[in-house]
Amino acid sequence: MDIYLDSNKEIAERVSDLLLRMTIEEKILLLRGKDFWTTNSIERLKIPSFGMTDGPLGVAAHSSFKGKRTRFPGTIGLAATWNKELAYQMGKAMGKETKLAGRHQILGPGVNLIRSPLCGRNFEYLSEDPILSSDLGAELVKGIQSENTASCIKHYITNNSETKRMKISTEISERALQEVYVKNYKRIIEKADPWGLMVCYNKINGTYGAENKYILRDILRDQLHFTGHVVTDWGASRAAVEGAAGCIKAGLNLEMPGLFLAKTLKPKKVMKAINEGKIIETDIDYVVKPLLRTFFRVGLFDHPTPETQKIIDIPEHQAIAQAVAEESIVLLKNDGHILPVNLEKTKKIAIMGPNAKKIFGKYLQGGSSAAVPPRFVTPYDGIAKYIGEKGEIVEKPEDADIVLLILGLDHGSNMLKAMLTKMEGDTEGKDRTKYSLPDAQMQLFYDTIQRNPNTVVILIAGSPIDCAPFLEKSPALLNAWYPGMMGGDALARILFGEISPSGKLPVTFPKKLKDHPAHLSKDRFPGDLKNLKIHFDEGIYIGYRYFDKENVVPQFPFGYGLSYTTFELSNLRLDKAQIITAGTFNVSVDVKNTGSIAGSEVIQIYLADDEASVERPLRELQGFGKIHLVPGETKAVIISLDQSAFEFYSVKDHKFIAESGDFTIYAGTSSRNLPLNIKMQYQA
Repeated sequence: MDIYLDSNKEIAERVSDLLLRMTIEEKILLLRGKDFWTTNSIERLKIPSFGMTDGPLGVAAHSSFKGKRTRFPGTIGLAATWNKELAYQMGKAMGKETKLAGRHQILGPGVNLIRSPLCGRNFEYLSEDPILSSDLGAELVKGIQSENTASCIKHYITNNSETKRMKISTEISERALQEVYVKNYKRIIEKADPWGLMVCYNKINGTYGAENKYILRDILRDQLHFTGHVVTDWGASRAAVEGAAGCIKAGLNLEMPGLFLAKTLKPKKVMKAINEGKIIETDIDYVVKPLLRTFFRVGLFDHPTPETQKIIDIPEHQAIAQAVAEESIVLLKNDGHILPVNLEKTKKIAIMGPNAKKIFGKYLQGGSSAAVPPRFVTPYDGIAKYIGEKGEIVEKPEDADIVLLILGLDHGSNMLKAMLTKMEGDTEGKDRTKYSLPDAQMQLFYDTIQRNPNTVVILIAGSPIDCAPFLEKSPALLNAWYPGMMGGDALARILFGEISPSGKLPVTFPKKLKDHPAHLSKDRFPGDLKNLKIHFDEGIYIGYRYFDKENVVPQFPFGYGLSYTTFELSNLRLDKAQIITAGTFNVSVDVKNTGSIAGSEVIQIYLADDEASVERPLRELQGFGKIHLVPGETKAVIISLDQSAFEFYSVKDHKFIAESGDFTIYAGTSSRNLPLNIKMQYQA
């Protein structure tokens, strides 16, 4: 048996053996897709076709034979759970369904940092913070790859808006690029070793991602030691200035798709570059190797690709989707403890609003992440089913004991419609232009609250929204994100108190858009559209870091979220008072449920450098842990940290460094609620 066909051999040995057997023409054939979702097969060497499918909310219908699959909550909702175990379970379910759908790689998770409240794809991403994003992103990757399915972290790098995304250049400093955006990928790669990565549409400091040697080879390969393959976003290489030679020398492994959208790595163009002496065969070998490595990792040669299942209807996966939705819901206001609703006392309930009966999960709805589920439980469906005969659903607000007003954003019917119209919403291809909800929804709110002051507002959306009117007039406010196919059931359990809310905001909500660091000028967002540049002038002060530095009061701080019960934090302690070089240490906090019902709390650990040689944020999240407690129960939350908690990126040394000195560890439940602190020393 040929070595590369022997599954008992090490992957590195199999890759080397196969590469030696391939002609240069066969190697080149693998660098560009065959069609929209698959690579070319090579019969002579028994190399099967490698299939990909869109994500990251589940296996997307348009890229998996128009099948129905589990639709999970928006990824920003997963981040609001602050639950690593749930992230792993969600990833594992997606990895399994990718294989059942007849594909080998899911194009997710989306891990772009949320830089602006208005980015159209915020619902697909995790957080404004690289620690929260990378810790949950790594668990998604681990879960996906536990099923021998390749993940694909995306969109590398600084693709943090949709406006002019295929032409615009991100103008960013070396320190901000590394300390915020690269750090996010760095930690995912260190923790989970992803097998795939998607390079962005945009330019970075003037050079397109697909031909940008600095980000693909110097950073990704040499600095971060990424071992997987790099695929373009669909059509992202067609504008490459240096053509085939530029992309190959930069380290691009695969151009997708194989049709009219991508023509840079066509075999004729690659051979021409070779004949002209712009590249040589060793350059081809360099970019083919990681792709072959992925082929072996997913078992492409060892197991036949499963026949696609038209409908994937797995109750266990739907239970995971519901659990994510339940833990993602953030209680933002609850005056007079109007929630949870007591059905023994509250008999007449009105369920209103444009998102009450809206089905999210239609073909291409919201763009490439559109997973179409076998069924979809709307908020109205879930609430009505829960009420059953215990109460009465009424239509008029004035006839109700309480009104559940379900507002929010939309995906639009499909990505193309969103790009061609002025519809405000969450969708690929288009950013929002307003921080507030549409005028018609606000008028509905004002009319409803006037007719019934017991109006609870529930937001179904994937981005921050101006909540000032609701905070002023409504007694309660819930943010349910896009809660996925089981969202209605999850929402009902929260509203009626079967479980207590435990979601925490993964992003800062500003009071006004102009308070946000990405919106201090139009050059920052949506960018200088005449010169096609978007300036990341806030540098390292993304999200809460800016609000803390400038002492700007947010509408809701990063990490914020209420509960139906109460918690008390005490006894912050370290297992070591001093850390030397590469040492690790544990931060422990005692948490007590001081309320009358069971609930979960998220403990957040922030670190401050008391005296640094460069300007640093006042505090930065470094770790977190979630704990469930019954009334009166006390448990310790233990969070492990290492040298990276002290690091910043040194422009002088062109690397991450940690300086000796004193640091302060803070513990609390949001970036603005940190009641406990303790000092420690680091010795480099």
